[in-house]
Amino acid sequence: MTFEELNLNKPLLNALNDLGYTTPTTIQRNVFSVVMSGRDVCGIAQTGTGKTFAYLLPMLRLHQFSKDRLPQMLILVPTRELVTQVVESIQKLSTYMNLTAVGVYGGVNMKPQQAELQAGADVVVGTPGRLFDLALNGSLKLKALKRVVIDEVDEMLNLGFRPQITRLFDLMPAKRQNLLFSATLTSEVEALLDTYFANPVRVEAAPAGTPLDNIAQTGYEVPNFNTKINLLQWLLKTYDEMTKVLVFVSTKQLADQLYDRLSALYPERVGVIHSNKAQQHRFASVRQFHEGTYRVLIATDVIARGIDVAEVTHVINFDLPEQPESYIHRIGRTGRADRKGIAISLITAREEEEQAAIEALMNYQIPITPLPDDLDISDVLLPGEMEKVQMKMPKLKVARPEDGGGAFHEKIAKNKKVNVRRNHAEEMMKKYGRPIRKTRPNN
Repeated sequence: MTFEELNLNKPLLNALNDLGYTTPTTIQRNVFSVVMSGRDVCGIAQTGTGKTFAYLLPMLRLHQFSKDRLPQMLILVPTRELVTQVVESIQKLSTYMNLTAVGVYGGVNMKPQQAELQAGADVVVGTPGRLFDLALNGSLKLKALKRVVIDEVDEMLNLGFRPQITRLFDLMPAKRQNLLFSATLTSEVEALLDTYFANPVRVEAAPAGTPLDNIAQTGYEVPNFNTKINLLQWLLKTYDEMTKVLVFVSTKQLADQLYDRLSALYPERVGVIHSNKAQQHRFASVRQFHEGTYRVLIATDVIARGIDVAEVTHVINFDLPEQPESYIHRIGRTGRADRKGIAISLITAREEEEQAAIEALMNYQIPITPLPDDLDISDVLLPGEMEKVQMKMPKLKVARPEDGGGAFHEKIAKNKKVNVRRNHAEEMMKKYGRPIRKTRPNN
């Protein structure tokens, strides 16, 4: 099937033609007719399968111009970077349409975003927290809303956005079409569907957790952090085809450590992004990676959903994520749009539990590749990697009162005395046989 065979109008077909797209992906093909019918949708598709266009194409096809310029479509996404990328996708598809899209997110001044909304917006894309704030102060008016999309909902729930999502739903008009897209279907996602969706049609491009066929996965068993760095350097030095390498780490501290080591070897060819970095730095890093200035981009999972860079040649899991679903999202950054991709995992003995959970989710065993013969195996350990020495402490005998000694000795006689309140009148009666009263002298 081609886009020509879908019920698209001429402006959308012209925009797709300009972008060079001719054939819809599985999720785009399966979702289109359901959204056009007006039914609620639960779309299950992995990262890199074209989810964004899957909901944008039918929504833009159904869009009707309104003089009020109040938002008819609301799209919720988990990160600032993803807000920017969805807005860019809308702008590309609406080149031949009279339509305005506005993106909003936290961490920046709210006033410019309020001004954009007051000027008029047909589509609003935002993170849940900022959208809720704008709705509360009246800048975001939801009365004309017809369609709501929650994209990457599993990640939003992992990030703790459930309260903001539910409060936003309470502010929306009851009559609306709901679209939910996720790579994995967790119990929390199911609960959200049961509460706010009306008998949604479930559309799956592939079973949740299934590894993409066009991504070759492999793993290396390494002893420690420093050997991981040595292996990463060896891979970059050995394989020239590693031109756009996305490296995932579990913490911001590890990201900075790895950046310091790699940037010394590859000046101005390595970037790093995590939640502590300023927003402009994050945007600039992704742009330089996209343009090819950076050969390597180091990122944490929080940022992973906002990186939509074409032609990522390799994804390297410098360490495995705690949540097995995050592994699926990580490797989905490569092998996009029917291209081939490679995912490499560097696994220590401490990460075997995470490895087992990932393989159980995928129902696939990550092939292990032997370490290169000329790799420098480091014996220098980080403080967190050192084995904790369990010292056997001698048992101390605590003296008991019955044993005597220590603090439980018998009191001496004077310390056994008990203070008793004296009765002066009674003492005088006993001494003189009559009560003795104090008298005041006459003035």
